[in-house]
Amino acid sequence: MDKGCWKHTLALLLVLASTYAEASFSWHMDDFIKAVKQVEDGSPDSQPVAVLKRLRSAAGLNDAFIKYFLGDANSGGGELEASLSDYISKALRHRVTEDAREEGVVLTPDGTTVALRPLLLGIEAGFLSKTKGRVPGMHQLTLAKELGLFYRHSSAQHLGPDGCWDNLTSPQVFTLSDSPSLLTTAQVNGGMDGVVLGIKISKSKRPRRLSSWLTAYYCHHLENEGLDTAPQLISRRRRENFSRLVAPPVLAKQAVKSVDLLGILKGHPKMDTKEKKQLTAAVKEIVQEFVHKYMDCPTIIPRCMWGAEPYRGTPTNLTLPLSFMYIHHTHTPSQPCLTFQQCSVDMRSMQRFHQEDRGWDDIGYSFVAGSDGYIYEGRSWHWRGAHTLGHNSIGYGIAFIGDYTTKLPSQHAMWLVKDQLASCAVGGGRLKANFTLQGHRQVVNTSCPGDAFYNEITSWEQFGEVKK
Repeated sequence: MDKGCWKHTLALLLVLASTYAEASFSWHMDDFIKAVKQVEDGSPDSQPVAVLKRLRSAAGLNDAFIKYFLGDANSGGGELEASLSDYISKALRHRVTEDAREEGVVLTPDGTTVALRPLLLGIEAGFLSKTKGRVPGMHQLTLAKELGLFYRHSSAQHLGPDGCWDNLTSPQVFTLSDSPSLLTTAQVNGGMDGVVLGIKISKSKRPRRLSSWLTAYYCHHLENEGLDTAPQLISRRRRENFSRLVAPPVLAKQAVKSVDLLGILKGHPKMDTKEKKQLTAAVKEIVQEFVHKYMDCPTIIPRCMWGAEPYRGTPTNLTLPLSFMYIHHTHTPSQPCLTFQQCSVDMRSMQRFHQEDRGWDDIGYSFVAGSDGYIYEGRSWHWRGAHTLGHNSIGYGIAFIGDYTTKLPSQHAMWLVKDQLASCAVGGGRLKANFTLQGHRQVVNTSCPGDAFYNEITSWEQFGEVKK
């Protein structure tokens, strides 16, 4: 075989190897963890920091800002095998394309999507920390820099959005549901996880591989009691853990510091008092939005993620704010759902029953609470539901998956609705501050939401009797 043919054959083999690597690894967290294990197994004596530097080097995450806190990525060891390096590079390089596809993100087993760059930067900062619980650069590397840069963008731009995957078994394409901002929901999730894991790692005495940390955090299987008996350090507790660890004023302060540092690293002088004052005011506003959207509000799994069929016809918009929240149980499905997959199956089953058997335009509920730690989007905040006959235009209908005639939903599921979803609705101008919470049975002839659950909600702060 002549040299030209050999070269052509070698090039073809390289293309096939790269294609095989991409085909064998999807953009699912499970596959990313497998890739991390390959890196670890290739250098079994390497410490987690060396592994993280190799990942960072493969993705080219080695700019002056990152190096200021984490050092040079090229000091972590030799180069990775070509196809593995290509996968890691694509996994860690975050960007949004012109057709609203978000890259550098992965689907986690719990149904949420995470940007890997801020996650791994936060984790590396945690491993490098020399003082328990104190992690230099943690806020700047995960969320603060992007929050600080928000002031340069349109004042009409809001944080987010979320999006949906083309396939939940072997995800390849993640498409945003709206125009992207400087901080998408996946970036926020990754940043929060980076903070939570980074701080935990800084306090840990036990040596543990990076893949082990990721597996324990993202792949925990819930028992029958749901999150009530689950460990504290799992991805489903992302927002509550982050809220315990990070004070909004500190986040705002670090956002301003990040912008100042960026300028200094580019050779610019430090900000003067006037410029810093203007930036501080702008950052304060965006942090307030951040707190409401990602700390006060619960995670809501969007319709496209659970596989909703389209609304039939034209939705009727609600006139906000509403005055009531009506509590339901689904009765059928009768068992609580403990995974994103099962909750999604239950949501599709209920929508199918409501549309096909009842002849309704959509699933009747506004929102549905699973026992997996999340709220599922039904008709959501703006569309009138079909949940509480005669009262659909004045209140939201919130259903808990399961039959609660003789037992209660998990404490965590009830907290999500009673405290987080309700607070989110009031803070967002969707429910009146003095709204009334009632059980379905109080206004319609039904046993819903079950005897045990109804007795429970009568003790909730916003509960009210029907006015005669």
